[in-house]
Amino acid sequence: MANRRSATRREFLTLAGTAAAGGIAASATAPSALGQSIVAARRPVLDDVDVLVVGGGPAGIGAAIGAARNGAKTLLVENHSFFGGVAAWALGMPINQVRPDGKPRSIVHELLVKKLEAYGEPAVRFGKHELWCNVEYLKVAVLDALEEVGCRYLVHVRAADAIVENNRIVAVVVATKQGLKTIQAKAVVDCTGDADVAYYAGAETMIDPESLMPMTLSLALTNIDRAKVKYSDVRDAIHKARAKYPLIPSGFLEINQIAHSGSWYINHAGTADMGRVDATDIHQRTKAEASSRRQAIQMVQAVRESNNPDLQRIKWIGTGPQVSVRETRRVKGIYVLTEDDAMSGRTFDDAIAWRSGFLDPGGQKGAKFVKMQVHDVPYRAIVPEKLEGLLMAGRCISATHVAAAAGKSMGNCMATGHAAGLAAAISAKKGIVPREVNLRELRDALQADGVNFQPNDRDQKNL
Repeated sequence: MANRRSATRREFLTLAGTAAAGGIAASATAPSALGQSIVAARRPVLDDVDVLVVGGGPAGIGAAIGAARNGAKTLLVENHSFFGGVAAWALGMPINQVRPDGKPRSIVHELLVKKLEAYGEPAVRFGKHELWCNVEYLKVAVLDALEEVGCRYLVHVRAADAIVENNRIVAVVVATKQGLKTIQAKAVVDCTGDADVAYYAGAETMIDPESLMPMTLSLALTNIDRAKVKYSDVRDAIHKARAKYPLIPSGFLEINQIAHSGSWYINHAGTADMGRVDATDIHQRTKAEASSRRQAIQMVQAVRESNNPDLQRIKWIGTGPQVSVRETRRVKGIYVLTEDDAMSGRTFDDAIAWRSGFLDPGGQKGAKFVKMQVHDVPYRAIVPEKLEGLLMAGRCISATHVAAAAGKSMGNCMATGHAAGLAAAISAKKGIVPREVNLRELRDALQADGVNFQPNDRDQKNL
């Protein structure tokens, strides 16, 4: 576990040496032309861009749209065949904190919402801060949004390594069906969730192996008579069958409607009863994936074997393509967000996003969701402590275990992605590293995109 120390603003500005300009650190050496040729010689060059965003979940979508809208030549790469991350493979569970208090959060958030709404009522329905969507519409809506802003994208491309020169990441090695290739970039945004790019590049990462939140393989059910069956009926039937089906989780079971359809999703405590599982460990991950598939069958059997004939009619129509991961590695940044920051509603002068929602207890039996205060995310928490040329967004930003759990809602991840993408675009345009970005310029750009940093508006967002 990395040593954690909260920097004061005075310490921060002293280290930066650029307070008047709003930047946050000293100059770093840009990659030379010789360095670029060395990169090209190592692996075939797949592309050369201003901003490379790795990982196409909510954070990556926010980063890609934010960078491309700012005029940067942007490429978004994703390992799977579609974009959306957990928002897509969790089969319709809510995308939280997208419209707190029902109000637009940013141009970037609203662009995705607009694309979903274009497909009509079957695609999406709205709550107080969240949206539920049919994920098949979501997958296409993301493509529509990326294409509107001119962002290029590739799927079936997985980050496999990083190339660092003069302490600056200059390229990411990706695995494709045509072999290993490199993508060169002036700035890279790590939105992998697991901090893969940062880890490969040698940045310091943090992980709490004894406290990791569980992973969940979501289920989808259909053939439900909503006039006769309540969510609680399904929940009770599953819980009552634990003696027969021991893989059924003892923790929470969230059951709700998928968009405006007649189908329901089940989000649950997943691997919580299987012990702490590190999704970056291939052996542990394989066991978790296999056990989760058996767990899904046991939950469905519990419903089908109920004494209630209306439950017996319910059909299982699928599970996610993989488990949804809540927590793995986080990158050690210039500042590490803490639980106190999240629960006290702390503000920062270098804020580039805010987070709201509930502290997720991680599926532990008896644990309760705790409402946290709306709090800022400082720019220092999305910039690695030492490595240059890289920004991070989403659940791998610089935060303690509890603070990370408090801010991983998908709308929050999209917000940090938006900020990271804009910062990457500015750094690429000016030929500087991300830590040299003028904070005033970045915040002005975010505000122009509809991001509101005013503390007096926060009560309405504290949902």
